[in-house]
Amino acid sequence: MKKINDVTVQNPVKQHMGMKAKNRLSNTILYVILIVMSVIWLIPFVCIVVQSFRIYPTGLANRLFVHPDLDYKWGFDNYVALWKSDFPQWYKNTFLIALFVAVVQTFIVLCMSYTLSRFRFKLRAGMMRFMLILGMFPGMLTMIILYQVLKDLGLAGSHAVPGLMLVYVASSGMGYYVSKGFFDTIPKSLDEAARVDGATRAQVLFKIILPLAKPIVIYTILTAFMAPWGDFVFAKYIAGKNPGAYNVAVGLQTWMETTTMVSENYTKFCAGGVVVAIPVTILFICLQRYYVEGVTGGAVKG
Repeated sequence: MKKINDVTVQNPVKQHMGMKAKNRLSNTILYVILIVMSVIWLIPFVCIVVQSFRIYPTGLANRLFVHPDLDYKWGFDNYVALWKSDFPQWYKNTFLIALFVAVVQTFIVLCMSYTLSRFRFKLRAGMMRFMLILGMFPGMLTMIILYQVLKDLGLAGSHAVPGLMLVYVASSGMGYYVSKGFFDTIPKSLDEAARVDGATRAQVLFKIILPLAKPIVIYTILTAFMAPWGDFVFAKYIAGKNPGAYNVAVGLQTWMETTTMVSENYTKFCAGGVVVAIPVTILFICLQRYYVEGVTGGAVKG
């Protein structure tokens, strides 16, 4: 160090090396913490995958790794048993519900979001506040009345699949928050230019705005698909004791209730969990970038 006019000046090279060492240490600590958290988070999923390939009485399923005292083998018997049970029907019900909801709910949400972002009309602000406040109430408060309404319409019990589709898309417009925020970031001058060229409002939305809003469209599709895919409480309440109307969450849960869970159903339950997770995992891996962009872009304005 040098002293110039009683002011201590540090060597820039040493200062840079010190900062670099501190950054390296902090990054190392951060990576270690993230690795430990990832291992803890992944252990249950690894256990489920391993158990799904094991062929022996599941009362011994508490052993994850190879044990010399156990006589067992690996195989796909649990996956074969899945397709000989009611699981294909449950999977079909879940996929149809999720696909229908993803398409219809995405259409409604995007139209509502575009309307609230671009149009100015009376009671607009009041309607947005009302939907925001209404969305704060948990959906379980309406379960009893919804069940009664669906029952009167013949959409409960054995006909629970169309009933669930109706309920899931009924309040779609209330989920406009993130999408509206994303549309607010797109310049309105694009709408005005298209309108001057003779485009209708629908053409502006579908041909100009949505191609620019790919991240929020994909985000909306993913969230709409995920909600019914993993729903359990409401799906079980509406389906009652009709196995043909179960989704995968309700159907797999019934295997864990039976007296044969320990001896037969546990490894088959694990196999079902793996099969259920595959579509969602593939979707998130392929569309993760758009999902993140949709969330961050929609949070800019509101």
